[in-house]
Amino acid sequence: MIRIQEPGGWTLVTHRDHARLAGRFATHWNNHDFAAPEPRGEVLTAVARHDDAWEVRDCAPCLTDRGLPSAFSRELAGTYSAFEEMDFEDYLAVRGRAAETVASDNPYAAILISMHTVNLLTERTDISALTRAQSDLLRGFIENQERRQRELGAQVDTDPEKLRRGFEFLQACDSLSLMVCARQTKTAHLRHSHPRRDGSTVRFECAPLGCDAYRLTPFPFDKDVLTTEVPARRVAGDAFPDQEAFRSAFAAAPIEPLMVKIVR
Repeated sequence: MIRIQEPGGWTLVTHRDHARLAGRFATHWNNHDFAAPEPRGEVLTAVARHDDAWEVRDCAPCLTDRGLPSAFSRELAGTYSAFEEMDFEDYLAVRGRAAETVASDNPYAAILISMHTVNLLTERTDISALTRAQSDLLRGFIENQERRQRELGAQVDTDPEKLRRGFEFLQACDSLSLMVCARQTKTAHLRHSHPRRDGSTVRFECAPLGCDAYRLTPFPFDKDVLTTEVPARRVAGDAFPDQEAFRSAFAAAPIEPLMVKIVR
């Protein structure tokens, strides 16, 4: 879940819907300056489905110890330091299923998703507060992910440079979608540098304009203004006394779209 605190309550977006939004960004990433990486179909699948493993958990959301929705928030954007306020073993279990949700029908996409998972847990996570047992668990998890990547790689034609490009593209679309879904209030860069069609590379900067509009510079999309939406639940209440109360409020909350606009 991704949360936005509002006066009197929360706006909540599921991980799956966030990923589908990232997938729509990926689909439109194609103009005279920028092209999406190849193989296009496999890469687009990886972007759109990289968080499918969260679906079951997001249908039965949990609370933090403070009575708040357990979720990713703008304070965690770019850090993942709090493991999205989840129990550590539960977090790894969900992350471990991420690639497997697509592995049987699209092993190439599964490799990219696993690369994304490993990157989150190695380069983008503060592990200083982990216990020794948790550190050992994390080390084994990373080793299993890397072994799984090799197993999946034996099933498909995997050019290392294309894999790297697809992985970085997934992370760029993911970071843009997270900024939008968490209503990032500060200008930030998308993950990694990305190639133009002429071979030069560039970092993308996303600047919030207010009212769910953002300026992306330079602009990689096939429309001058990209307008889309993501489903969100508006849950009343600042904090909740127990899990049952929160889940009841969540189930009763109306689903209203966040209307998103990305401009040059």
